[in-house]
Order: sequence, then structure tokens, then C-alpha cells
Amino acid sequence: MRNVATLLVQLMLFSVATSCSLFPPAPPRAVAISQFPLPPQGTDAVGRIVATLATQDNLLSLARYFDVGHDAILDANPGIDPWNPAKGTRIILPTQYLLPVEPRRGIVVNLAALRLYYYPAQEQKVITHPTGIGRENWETPAGITRVTEKIIDPAWRVPSSIRAESARQGNKLPSVVPPGPNNPLGQYALRLGIPGYLIHGTNRPYGIGMRVSHGCIQLYPEDISALFHNVPLGTPVTIINRPYLMGRIDGKPYLEAHLAPNSDLLLNKQEIIDRLIAAASESQIEKSEINWHRAIKVAQLRLGIPLPIYYGAPKIEESLAAVPLVSTGIIPKSWDLTMR
Repeated sequence: MRNVATLLVQLMLFSVATSCSLFPPAPPRAVAISQFPLPPQGTDAVGRIVATLATQDNLLSLARYFDVGHDAILDANPGIDPWNPAKGTRIILPTQYLLPVEPRRGIVVNLAALRLYYYPAQEQKVITHPTGIGRENWETPAGITRVTEKIIDPAWRVPSSIRAESARQGNKLPSVVPPGPNNPLGQYALRLGIPGYLIHGTNRPYGIGMRVSHGCIQLYPEDISALFHNVPLGTPVTIINRPYLMGRIDGKPYLEAHLAPNSDLLLNKQEIIDRLIAAASESQIEKSEINWHRAIKVAQLRLGIPLPIYYGAPKIEESLAAVPLVSTGIIPKSWDLTMR
């Protein structure tokens, strides 16, 4: 089902028409879904997984409302029709995130998770948003860089390689696309020290959470607007590719598994174990703490949500069934996840 939905979105994204009228304006945003206080000792996750019942919304509308991406909501709900889920279908909202092991400073982008994490200086909080990244043959590079320029209403100076690709597809692109609704960079851009790469908005928000760009990192328009005004020049940016995020929740080991860009879908059991051992070591989790049968299953399922991998943990099906239900846009006050 994910492959069909992805193909339909890609057809829209790569169509000749570029008008943002193809997509609805930014929806009202549920409270406390992207800014969280840093977790206390013994916990490496922020947010909480919840579920909602399908009404008239498709999965991509729910994804944008809850600030998650295309692939994330499809991966968390395998087998569900993303365009027309049956009314009353239980939809898992992947709104809990294990933080990467990298230093919590500046911006960290995990390509495998299709997610950005921003740690404002001298503030005990993290801001996290879904991203779009480079597609096959236009991969976003991993590495360490920084924000070198902030641009409002950027013009898109189309590289000759992209113009040539477009011409082969029967489309003619100008050398410069001016600011406006037809500009794929959106209203705001952060230029990186890696030549030719930006963190920017988009005029096609349904592509967020997919590998569809020519290498730049894209955000929902409402997310880049907030990030742009908060991030100072010189902010460090670390781009990583970690498909297996391991960490603790209430002191117990959890695993969040994603599909790595350009990875082999048919990893054998030993290759998965080797990668999980490396993730455990980086997260300072002892091998003896991990139920390896459970960890391998979570890695193979790749639901993209933190799931328990300790001995005595509930079954995966039981963990998902226990996820609390919320009405669209209603976040229980008891979560203590207010913006700080």
C-alpha cells in the first residue's frame, strides 16, 4: 500500500503543474507536537505515540496535522488505505521519537528517519519536524556543516543538471524561478556550508517525509517558517543516516527502526544483528538487556516508532493496542508537553 501511495504522490510532485493550489493551506496544528523539554535521565525519547479513529481525513492530512511525514504515517499503519481509510479505522500516529545519540546541539538531521531535530542553545528543549530529502541519484549527503545564510523569498537558480533532467522528461525549466507560489524552495531557506544544499520550505507539502528532492532538505511551510526565525547564523548542522535508533524509556531499552536510504531491503538476520549491536553500543545499552528475538522482529517490521525490546515487554501487538486514542487535535493536558 505504501508503494502505491508513494507513486501517486510522486506523480503529483513531478507533474508539470507547480501551483501550490494543488494542496490545502497549512492546517491548524495540534498543540505540543513538535517542541518538547529534553527528557529526564533514563529516557531518550520525546513525545508519545497516540492513535485516532479515521473520519473523513486521509492519512496524509493527518500526517501534516500532527507534524509527521508521508512515509512515517504509512509505515506505522501498514495495510491501511492512505487515501480512503475506512471510517472508524484505528490510525497510529507516530508522534514519539527516540533522539539520536549525536551531541544535542544545533540541528541534527537523520536521513533514515526523515526527521530534523533542533536543540536551541542554552535551552533545555528540542524542536523536531519531518523532512523531505534527496531521492535516488540525488542523495542528501551526510556530514557536519553549519548554517551560512538565511534567505527570505529565495529565488531558485536551477542547476544545469536539473534542467537537463527535466528536459529529458519533456519539461523545460527556466534558469531562474522567482519567489512565489511556483517556487519549490518555498518562502524561507537556510543555506548550508555544503555547496548547493539548503534546508528550505516547499510548495508541495505532500512530499514531506519522502525521498523526492534533488538533495536539499525540505520542511512543511509552517515548520520552516518557525525554524527560520529561531535558528541563528552559524548554527551547527549534523546530517546522519541512522536507521536503527536505540535508547531508553523509563530506563528500559527501546528500538525505533527505519528504512535507510539506498539500503538493501533483504538484509539477512546476521546483518541486522550486527547493526543492532552497534546501535546498542552507541546508546550504552548492554547486550544482556535486549531480547534479541524481539529486537530483530522490530527491525524487520520497520514501523518507525519506539517499541520495547526488553525481556518481559508486552508483545508488539499488545503495545500497539494499548496506544491511547485521541480525537483529532485534542492532546490530553496530563501529558505535560506544552511548548517551552
